[in-house]
Amino acid sequence: MAEQLTFDLAARPALGRDDYFVSPANATAVAGIDAWRDWPRGKMVLTGPQGAGKTHLAHVWAEAAGAQVVGAAELEGLDPATLGPALAVEDVDRGLTEAAETALFHIHNVLAGQGGALLLTARMAPARWPLRLADLKSRVQQAGVLQLDAPDDALLAALMVKLATDRQLRLAPRLIPYALLRMERSFAAAQRLIARIDAQSLRDKKKPGEAMIRAILAEDGE
Repeated sequence: MAEQLTFDLAARPALGRDDYFVSPANATAVAGIDAWRDWPRGKMVLTGPQGAGKTHLAHVWAEAAGAQVVGAAELEGLDPATLGPALAVEDVDRGLTEAAETALFHIHNVLAGQGGALLLTARMAPARWPLRLADLKSRVQQAGVLQLDAPDDALLAALMVKLATDRQLRLAPRLIPYALLRMERSFAAAQRLIARIDAQSLRDKKKPGEAMIRAILAEDGE
């Protein structure tokens, strides 16, 4: 029998406030986002490792503040005159082009002049961003900084349930703690494992089980 073809279709993530799980690992960052009206000079930087929930939290804030959410790569084509009262820019530490830095500088000034709010997300703290434009660097350093910490068990478990739900993948409750005891303890590993389980389940036409998870982790060297 020919092996069933599977397609790595991107799951549509649930990015609402009710879908964001709060634990001791992210409670401080969430509180800081909720208090966005009190941000120093109307701007904040949100940092954390890949898969830490920065995008989700940025969308939670955007819904509350009436903000647009754009990637850093989109800055060059963004007209400051079209901005609303607030803006979130993701992945600012990924090496902006000079044109993107100039655009972000002008956007910052427009929002500051209007009393608007600006949220920037990144993996690293602002001091480590490879910015060329001195004026932009000085303005970024005036922002507050919120950090999403390494995940605890409760947060990793909640993330895995959410990722599975986004993919419409049904996992028996016992499988989450089973996987947590054996996997790398990171957001990226949780994302990778759920994607692998989903693909394997579709390929084998079987419900996920302990044997499947054990085999996937063994293949990944975990």
